[in-house]
Amino acid sequence: MNASPARAARVVALAGVVGATCDIVYAIVFYGWKGVPAERLLQSVAGGLLGKATFDGGWATAALGLALHYAIVIVAAALFYSVARRWAWLRDEPVSAGLAYGIAIYAVMNFVVLPLSAYPFAMTFPLLRTATGLLVHMVGVGLPISLITRRARSTPG
Repeated sequence: MNASPARAARVVALAGVVGATCDIVYAIVFYGWKGVPAERLLQSVAGGLLGKATFDGGWATAALGLALHYAIVIVAAALFYSVARRWAWLRDEPVSAGLAYGIAIYAVMNFVVLPLSAYPFAMTFPLLRTATGLLVHMVGVGLPISLITRRARSTPG
């Protein structure tokens, strides 16, 4: 049974918020451990839109970065939900599908979106950052999206 459009939207938003929160908490802790302040990390997210000028905007561009981050992951959740309505494997194997979707999100963001954006840094993939980034996207982003959106498709109301 599929959920009503309003319920589906709420569940997709929840899935996106959970995934985005897991990802941004990881990033703030990981980069904070390396000495990067949260403000600068959040500004770097807005850097995809604003380029180097993002670092001149203080907490305003940091807030923009945070909003963009949540919006991107909510859109990723909506995309997963929409495709899962048609592809049985995504519905029937939510753990495998979620882990695979996390890898896909990581790959698309790092190899398509960021290189095509105004992101002001060269893309590099040191082993620790790549391994933890993949793991967080698999377990903290893709898996919650899959499991939470599955509830919208399997429960009434």
